[in-house]
Amino acid sequence: MDDDTLIQAAIAVRERAYAPYSNFRVGSALVTPDGQLFVGCNVENASYGLAICAERAAICAAVAAGHQQFAAVAVASSGGVSPCGACRQVLMEFGDMSVILVDVDQEHAVRRHALSELLPHGFSL
Repeated sequence: MDDDTLIQAAIAVRERAYAPYSNFRVGSALVTPDGQLFVGCNVENASYGLAICAERAAICAAVAAGHQQFAAVAVASSGGVSPCGACRQVLMEFGDMSVILVDVDQEHAVRRHALSELLPHGFSL
């Protein structure tokens, strides 16, 4: 799967985010090594600690479908923000992968990083 397809999936699912408190919508799309796509969006909660980020929602969908290896993740947001620390660690649980950050405010400007660059000393087994 090419990066553009992954990016467009993250942008599209971002529209489904449930963000009534922050109004900060995030979409995430993961691709497996064999090209299967899984998406997630952030879901906020009145009890803020119970919110789930888009990246973790996508990981949960993929794992529930039987996948545990990923080639890349795209994250679409206003500003093209990087995954939070918790999401970086959850992603790292499944190995280093390419992280594509998409700024939906800047004509879908893209930055690419290795996950290990964003989380240089992550926990592992």
